[in-house]
Amino acid sequence: MVDYHASNNQAYSSGGQSVYMDPREQENDWDRDLLLDPAWEKQQRKTFTAWCNSHLRKAGTQIENIEEDFRDGLKLMLLLEVISGQPRLPKPERGKMRVHKINNVNKALDFIASKGVKLVSIGAEEIVDGNAKMTLGMIWTIILRFAIQDISVEETSAKEGLLLWCQRKTAPYKNVNVQNFHISWKDGLAFNALIHRHRPELIDYDKLRKDDPLTNLNNAFEVAEKYLDIPKMMDAEDIVGTLRPDEKAIMTYVSCFYHAFSGAQKAETAANRICKVLAVNQENEHLMEDYEKLASDLLEWIRRTIPWLENRAPEKTMAEMQQKLEDFRDYRRVHKPPKVQEKCQLEINFNTLQTKLRLSNRPAFMPSEGRMVSDINGSWHNLEGAEKGYEEWLLNEIRRLERLDHLAEKFRQKATIHESWTDGKEAMLTQKDYETASLSEVKALLRKHEAFESDLAAHQDRVEQIAAIAQELNELDYYDSPSVNARCQKICEQWDALGSLTQSRRESLERTEKQLESIDELYLEYAKRAAPFNNWMEGAMEDLQDMFIVHNIDEIQGLITAHEQFKSTLPEANKEREAIQAIQAEVQKIAQYNGIKLSGSNPYTTITPKSIDSKWDKVEQLVPKRDQALQEELAKQQSNDHLRRKFASQANIVGPWIQTKMEVRDTDSTSGTMNGTLEDQLVNLREYEQSIIEYKPNIDQLEGDHQLIQEALIFDNKYTSYTMEHLRVGWEQLLTTIARTINEIENQILTRDAKGISQEQLHEYRTSFNHFDKDHSGALMAEEFKACLISLGYDGDAEFNRIMGIVDPNNSGAVTFQAFIDFMSRETTDTDTADQVIASFKILAADKNFITPEELRRELPPDQAEYCIARMAPYTGPDAVPGALDYMSFSTALYGESDL
Repeated sequence: MVDYHASNNQAYSSGGQSVYMDPREQENDWDRDLLLDPAWEKQQRKTFTAWCNSHLRKAGTQIENIEEDFRDGLKLMLLLEVISGQPRLPKPERGKMRVHKINNVNKALDFIASKGVKLVSIGAEEIVDGNAKMTLGMIWTIILRFAIQDISVEETSAKEGLLLWCQRKTAPYKNVNVQNFHISWKDGLAFNALIHRHRPELIDYDKLRKDDPLTNLNNAFEVAEKYLDIPKMMDAEDIVGTLRPDEKAIMTYVSCFYHAFSGAQKAETAANRICKVLAVNQENEHLMEDYEKLASDLLEWIRRTIPWLENRAPEKTMAEMQQKLEDFRDYRRVHKPPKVQEKCQLEINFNTLQTKLRLSNRPAFMPSEGRMVSDINGSWHNLEGAEKGYEEWLLNEIRRLERLDHLAEKFRQKATIHESWTDGKEAMLTQKDYETASLSEVKALLRKHEAFESDLAAHQDRVEQIAAIAQELNELDYYDSPSVNARCQKICEQWDALGSLTQSRRESLERTEKQLESIDELYLEYAKRAAPFNNWMEGAMEDLQDMFIVHNIDEIQGLITAHEQFKSTLPEANKEREAIQAIQAEVQKIAQYNGIKLSGSNPYTTITPKSIDSKWDKVEQLVPKRDQALQEELAKQQSNDHLRRKFASQANIVGPWIQTKMEVRDTDSTSGTMNGTLEDQLVNLREYEQSIIEYKPNIDQLEGDHQLIQEALIFDNKYTSYTMEHLRVGWEQLLTTIARTINEIENQILTRDAKGISQEQLHEYRTSFNHFDKDHSGALMAEEFKACLISLGYDGDAEFNRIMGIVDPNNSGAVTFQAFIDFMSRETTDTDTADQVIASFKILAADKNFITPEELRRELPPDQAEYCIARMAPYTGPDAVPGALDYMSFSTALYGESDL
C-alpha cells in the first residue's frame, strides 16, 4: 500500500522555516476536499487529465478518462518514462488479465517509490479497480514529485516556493495580490500578469477589468495554449462558479507556467547573484568614503592644532600665561580625547574594511595619498611632539615670569626706598648756609656733611643692587624694561650728581674749616654712631619687608633659620640703641649742668633720638610680621608637599595598574590564552573593556590632583617617578589596545561567518599557530610556518612553496595570523568569483557578449541597475549595438582584475 500524500524529499515553508507535514493530515485534507466539494473533483479531473496529456502527447498518445485509462498500468508507466526522462521502466506485461494489470501498476508505483516518495494507503488494486479518489491522489503525488517539488525560491521549496515565485512576478501589477492557490486566481488577473511579465507582447494587460473574470481567464488560457504550449487544464466557468477553486488544480496549472518560464527563472537567479555582488561593492565603497572623510577631518584637525602648539610667542604677564596653561588643559582633557577615539575608530574601520574586501575577493583598499593609517600615525606623532614641547615651554615661561615679577617688585621697592632717601638731598647739598655761619656752625656743618658722606657710602650698595636688578630684568626680557631702565637711569644720574655735590660741598666746608672751632664731641659721637645704626635699622626694615620666593620646604626652612639668626642679634642692637640714646642724654645732662641753652638739634645729624626709637619700634613690629609670613609660606610648602604626596600615592597605584593591564592584555593576545568561542571571547573582552572604563574616575582624580599641583606652581615631585603625561599616554594606549583586540575578534567572527569556518577550525588554527609562535611575536618565520602546516596535514616542499607565495607575497620571511587565516579560509570555503558574476550577466543578456541598459533596468532593482549603467564601459565588439555595455570588464574590475 502507498500514500500519495507524503514524500521524504518534500518540505513546505511556514514563516520562513522549512517544516514537514504529516502525511495523514494531508490525506484527511484530500478526503475532506472530495467529500465536501464535488466541484473540486471535477476541476482536478480536468486539470490532471490535461497535465498528463501534455506529457503523453510527446509519446504519441493521450487519455480520455483518468481513472479508466491508467487501469492496465501501460499508459501510467509511459507517463512516468516521459516525465522522469528515464529511457524505459521495467518491461510491462501485455496480458489482459487482472494480475497482469496489477503487476504493471505495481511496477509504476515501485518506480515512484524509488524516487524517494513514501506511499501509504494506495495499492495497485485500487488503481486497477478504477478508484477515482485513489487515482487522482496518485496523479497528484506524481505532479508534486516531478513538477512542483524541485521548485525553489530563496531557500523555500515546493508549495511556498511556487507561491513566492508567483508573488514576485505579479507584484508590479495592479489589482493582483497572490496570497494562495485558490481565491487569488478567481478573477484571472494573476494568470494574465504571469504571462505579461514574461511575454508582454502577448497580453494587453491595461485593457483587462477585474470585474470580468471570465474574459480574463479565457484570455490567459487561450494565450497560454496557443503561444506557450500549455494546454487548457481548467474551464473559466468552473473557476468562477466555485466559491473556492481547487488548490491542487490551480497549483498544477501554475506549475506549468513556472516551467514554461524556467529560462526567466535562471535570469532571476543570475540577477540575484549580481545584486548580491553589487551590494557588497556598494557597501565597501561607502565604507571607503567614510574612511576618507574621517581621515581628512582628523588630519585637518591635526593640521590646525600643531601650529597652535608650536606658537611660542610669550605673554607679558603671569595672568596671560596662566590662561594659556588653562587653555592647554582644556585641550588635553576636552578637545584631544575625542580625537584619540576617532583615531582608534579610524584604524578599526580600516581593518574591518580590509577584512570585508578580503572576504569578498576584492582588492585591498588603498586610501588616497596622505591618508594612509601610517600617515595619520605620523601626523599624530608630530602632534604629540609639539604638545610635549608646548607644555615644557609653558611651564618654563611661567617660571620666567614668576622670577620677573619677583625681581620687578623688588626693584620697585628698593627704588622707592632709595628715592625717598634722596628726596631733598640735592637741595641740602647746594645750600650756602656755611657762608654766614659761625665757626662752630661751620664745624657743625662739616661734621654733619661727614655723617652724610657716611650715609651716602652706606647707600652705595642699594644703588648697585637696583642697577643689578635692572640689568637682570633686561637680560630676562622683562616686558616693562623701558620704564625700569628709565627709572634706574634717573637714579644713577641722581646718584652721580649727589656724589659731585657732596664733593663740592665738602671742599667748600674744608676751606672754612680752619676758621671753625671744635664743637661738642658728644654730638659728633652721637651722629657717627646714630648714622650706621639708623642705616642698619633701615636695612633691617628693608630685609624684613623683602619679598621672597621658594619652591620647597628646605628653602623656606633656610629663610626661617636666617630670620632666627637675625632675631638673635636684636639684643646687641638694642644695647647700641641705648648707648646712642645715652649720648644724647649725656648732652642734655652736660647742658643742664653747665646751664647751656642749646640752640637746636644736633648739628651733625638729622637723626633724632625720636626717629631712632620710632624705627626701632618699626623693626620690633616687623619681626613678628616676618615670622607670620615665613610660617604662612611654610604652611604653603607643607600644603604643596601634601599635594605631591597625594598625587604620588594615587599615581604609584594607577601607574602599575595600567602596566599590569597592558602586560595581561599583551600576554592574552599573543599567547592565545583566551578561552571559549569567539563570541565568548568578545563578551569577555567587552566586559574587560568595561572594567577598564570603570577605572576612569581614578584617572580623573589624578587629573584633578595634577591641576592643583600646576596651579600651585609645583614643578617637581620626589615621591613618584610617574608624570601625568606618562599616565595619560599609558591610559590611552590601554584603551586603544583593548579596542583593537575587540576589533580583531570581530574580524575573526566576520571571517568565520563569511567563509563558513567553524569555531573548532578557528580554534585549531589558532592553537597550531600559537604552538609554533614561540616568541609570541604574532608571526611565524618560514621554518616555523612549515612545521605548523605539517601539523595541519600539509606536506611536501612544492606545496609549502605554493602556500608561502600566497601568505607571504612580499617575501618578508614572516607569516601573520591574519594571512594564515585568510589562506585557510580560501582553502576550505567557496566564494563568489568574477567568472560567476560574468556567467550571471550572460544569462541576463540572453547569451550575448554585451548587455543593454534596458535589460539591466528590467532584471535588476533600480538603484543597482543605474549603478551598473554608470560604471560599465561601452561594448566595442563587432556584434555591438547602440548603447551596448561591456559587462565582462565590469565584472573583472569588481575583483581587482582590471580598473573599474
